[in-house]
Amino acid sequence: MRLPQIQIHTTDAKIDLNIARPQQYIKQPKATQHIEQPAAILDINTTRGVLKIDSSQARRDLGLIGPLESSANYAEKGKQEVLQGMARRAREGRQLMDNSGKGQGRAIIQNIAKQNHGPHRSGPYNVKFVPSVGSVKIDYTAGTTDVNIERREPIIDAKVNKPIHEYTPGKVTGTMVQRPDVDIDVII
Repeated sequence: MRLPQIQIHTTDAKIDLNIARPQQYIKQPKATQHIEQPAAILDINTTRGVLKIDSSQARRDLGLIGPLESSANYAEKGKQEVLQGMARRAREGRQLMDNSGKGQGRAIIQNIAKQNHGPHRSGPYNVKFVPSVGSVKIDYTAGTTDVNIERREPIIDAKVNKPIHEYTPGKVTGTMVQRPDVDIDVII
């Protein structure tokens, strides 16, 4: 026995597509900038250093003194010499007065002459450093420096420009070239 058979034929659909591609244009303009840097304010205050050098003692040691001081020194030295001379004469007069009546008249005058004869050394001779050590006095007062800096911020003016964006959307159009079809046959 033969059974009927079903035969199915299908035809696929065919579509023709026309595609117009989308177009896009993007451009980013540079930002507009203005930058300004004001100068910092700089303030410097100084006080001068003071250096004092006193060499008057060294000059005195070398014998270099002013006329007023020289006159005063000579006057003082003359006064001392006069007082020493008066004391010596008083001492010699006292010797003559005390010893002259004892039969020593001539011997006393000879002794006084021997005492006054020749140079008398005041002490042993030694090397003397001229000017003396420490005769130049130095006094220094240091100066000061104050520096004040006032920082000033930069002035920045920035403007961001918007991007340029152009877009044309794509388009798809379709045309049916072949319609779909289904054929069913029964074969006996």
